[in-house]
Amino acid sequence: MSYPIARPRRLRTSPAMRRLVAETRLNPAELVLPMFVKEGLTEPRPVPSLPDVMQHSRDSLRKAAAEAVRAGVGGLMLFGVPEKRDATGTGGIDPGGILNVAIRDVIREVGDSTVVMSDLCLDEFTSHGHCGVLDAKGDVDNDATLARYAEMAVAQAAAGVHVLGPSGMMDGQVGVVRKALDSAGYTDRSILAYAVKYASAFFGPFRDAVESQLDGDRRTYQQDPANLHESLREVELDIAEGADMVMVKPGLPYLDVISAIASTVNVPVAAYQVSGEYAMVEAAAANGWIDRERAIMESLTSLRRAGAQIILSYWATEAALKLREQY
Repeated sequence: MSYPIARPRRLRTSPAMRRLVAETRLNPAELVLPMFVKEGLTEPRPVPSLPDVMQHSRDSLRKAAAEAVRAGVGGLMLFGVPEKRDATGTGGIDPGGILNVAIRDVIREVGDSTVVMSDLCLDEFTSHGHCGVLDAKGDVDNDATLARYAEMAVAQAAAGVHVLGPSGMMDGQVGVVRKALDSAGYTDRSILAYAVKYASAFFGPFRDAVESQLDGDRRTYQQDPANLHESLREVELDIAEGADMVMVKPGLPYLDVISAIASTVNVPVAAYQVSGEYAMVEAAAANGWIDRERAIMESLTSLRRAGAQIILSYWATEAALKLREQY
């Protein structure tokens, strides 16, 4: 025969046809918006390396949270930026610390209309910028850090958070947090484990957003980007310790990791589309090099296609509104 026997193009002939046969669909409820709140601000402050992302005041955080809920996002992930820091991250444990205060603010504003999540890590609160307590040699002391995480978890649960996100990549962190929560009576609080968090170059703009004090790097506790099987082991350990959900961070550079994990676990898998991923698209779009809206939706769809059921993205509110228009 002189003509093609198979014509897959028939299923691409119109927007309606492409929508009908789409294998992967995004839903606003699958998107989570990361949000930063800075102690002492009276007005929101732009993050220079993250266009349209703000360090919020308490008032603007509440308003932005309500806006995201109206757009239909599935969750909000809160990060605190304190005015003062110390060697052990006291501000993260203090009930009056900015993150715990912000949790209470957002819960009062949105209640149970979305899932309120909190970052459970010391890096925003330490004067050295590491995710834990340092020993006499200046190395992160894993087990001393776990004790602080336990206190921080109870403080965040007392503030009313729905989901806690241990992100420090300390060995045993999920088990310690789960035990602390259960012992304090917070058996209903979920844990989204940052089970797979790579020592990535794509975190740069985030460190601007939280005003990181880090000197050096986190390669002794965050994962080597070369490794996949190590990630599978980390996930297995976190689930055994009580994680309700697991996360891969960053997202797009690690689609293979997301896919491998999603095919082997029976808990929800999340991906964090990190600050560097966001900033690259925004910078290219600002220069007219790519179609911004298409790049946003394509990148989110790629994460979903790889197997992420939950996607943390700084575009969450914007993408949720766009999806509501489409469907």
